[in-house]
Amino acid sequence: MRDKQPCWILRTEATECCWKMAGRKVLIVYAHQEPKSLNGALKTVAVEELSKQGCTVTVSDLYAMQFEPRATRNDIVDCLHNSDEFNYGVETWEAYKRGGLSNDLIEEQKKVQEADLLIFQFPLYWFSMPAIMKGWMDRVLVQGFAHEFPNCYDSGLLKNKLALFSFTTGGSKEMYAKGGINGDTRYLLWPMQHGIMHFCGVKVLEPHICFAPEYVSEEKRKEMLLAWAQRLKTLWKEEPINCSPEWYFK
Repeated sequence: MRDKQPCWILRTEATECCWKMAGRKVLIVYAHQEPKSLNGALKTVAVEELSKQGCTVTVSDLYAMQFEPRATRNDIVDCLHNSDEFNYGVETWEAYKRGGLSNDLIEEQKKVQEADLLIFQFPLYWFSMPAIMKGWMDRVLVQGFAHEFPNCYDSGLLKNKLALFSFTTGGSKEMYAKGGINGDTRYLLWPMQHGIMHFCGVKVLEPHICFAPEYVSEEKRKEMLLAWAQRLKTLWKEEPINCSPEWYFK
């Protein structure tokens, strides 16, 4: 009787991929009120597909969490650095250094710190992210944690992480073309991808955009979900975009 081969020799290409991905951590910051929405389905597909790869996936469902988007004095739980004149940026910076931020911020920062990849899933509102997600950016990515001049852009404090913006639009792809009425989507991504993520040192993958899901057939929406699942299968092989003004405004 032939000796059995060692199990590592029997790895298929698929299991090899999963083996390499095991241990990767993903944080999905999700902002939509309705779980049955396409955004909700895109979030679920990401959780399922990345989990199959052996990744540990955490979801911050901002609406379900009733996440507080307002940046206020309540974000500092102990005494203020300067009680005479409140400066949010200075106060959160000082509070972060001494461990004086509110528990919800500490929890989200822990999720970010542990993640290899950040996925932001949302519907495009007024050419930007929903207010609740912008509030997450404002409150979580404080100075000292995500950036600290001159440690910004390529030397930002989150420089070993990847980010991907996945979102839906109300308008068609043609409306968001360079010659379209809304302008190139890359213009809209400048403040989100470059001004926030790249500023904090995060490397950014190509965005994933589902155009006008409300105005297409059910079959087309299924195709959108399949395309997202297919992309996720090879996501870790992708190269980040060239984080420079030329990528956005060429």
